[in-house]
Amino acid sequence: MKKILYIILDGLGDLPIKELDDKTPLEASHIPHLDNLAKKGKTGIVYTVKEGIAPESDIAVISLLGYDARKYYTGRGPLESFAEGLTFNDGDAAFRINFATVAKDNRTIIDRRVGRNLTTEEATALSKELNSKITLSNATFEFRNTIGHRGVLVIHAMRSRLSGWITNTDPAYAREGVFGVAKEKFENFILESKPMPGYENDPKAQEGALLLNEFTLKAIKVLNESAVNKKRVLDAKMPGNCIVARDAGDSLPKFPPLKEKYGLNFGSFVEMPVEKGIALLTGLQIVSVPSSTGHPDVDFSVWAKIAEGQIKNFDGLYIHIKGPDEPAHDGNFEKKKESIEAIDKFFFGNLIPKIKLEDFIICVTADHSTPCNLKAHSADPVPILICGAEIKSDGSIEFGETAAKKGSLGKLLGREILGLLVRFARE
Repeated sequence: MKKILYIILDGLGDLPIKELDDKTPLEASHIPHLDNLAKKGKTGIVYTVKEGIAPESDIAVISLLGYDARKYYTGRGPLESFAEGLTFNDGDAAFRINFATVAKDNRTIIDRRVGRNLTTEEATALSKELNSKITLSNATFEFRNTIGHRGVLVIHAMRSRLSGWITNTDPAYAREGVFGVAKEKFENFILESKPMPGYENDPKAQEGALLLNEFTLKAIKVLNESAVNKKRVLDAKMPGNCIVARDAGDSLPKFPPLKEKYGLNFGSFVEMPVEKGIALLTGLQIVSVPSSTGHPDVDFSVWAKIAEGQIKNFDGLYIHIKGPDEPAHDGNFEKKKESIEAIDKFFFGNLIPKIKLEDFIICVTADHSTPCNLKAHSADPVPILICGAEIKSDGSIEFGETAAKKGSLGKLLGREILGLLVRFARE
């Protein structure tokens, strides 16, 4: 049986950009290693969840691992809280949060990510203040920062269970049923959380929304008075003076183990808490990798070396690389292009020459499109390439959105991919 390398480039997909001669950042990139893999194999396009959905990474990753997100997903908050080791029981309410910057009216959001320069040290200090200085009515809570401006919040009601069927305070994301969906356009104001339609009269949802709103208001007061934020203002930086929350959930998903689904032992490289939570809950073994240095030539080269060594211990590796997504959210197509080129040069350029392609099935795709012109996830499909072993070329000449639409793999759903890879590996 062949080994599987299943590689996800976060936010890779995009739309044509005038300044790039109407090419996408992927199409405009110099990516000889990815192009060569495409030439040796087959390409196509993927709707990771389903057509018409602009997915968040969580439901996209769940789908890419072969699960029906509509059946198992319970919210991003529980996934990230579990990954961070917070106490979370059914009936608690868990949220994914951002530190953000709010104006003096305590409502208008200036930046949802604090300029992307909130350090771990600063975020940790702010988290300690929130945990020590806020008291909620009839509830306790635990707040923890994770990476950069990101964090998680778990609220434990003292007298009753809480429901996760409540709306976000983060205006950039909506909820369509249980799914969190990125908005292409939104007004930058902190929202008031309310019970979701159909749950207006549910006391558990009413209480969950009230507690989240209470935490949000009290957090603004604490964060505005924080010495950390006062220093950031003096240093001409945005203060992390508010919290916006999204994707509430009141229980953990119950995934059938991936090993039972496919009969294979998978390891995973993941950078972000949400991917770590999904990996742990689906039974993937986490492969430890060093924290990012911020230098792609170092980070991607190290990942390539670890992948080469660790694949010997598994039937396959799921490798999720964040790179292209962040500059896309900032609308920086040049940096997105640079990130894609760095992944090609330092990750694929160091990994592919060290393995025998005939012994592997390699798949490269993305969890969603993040068009730079939108600065948000979109419902556009993402390209996919599959090569290795006995797979024959379908005549694809490059790896890109336009070329992939002509590939022989056609149109796939995310949950179909892993089963296809396993079939190829066993042929």
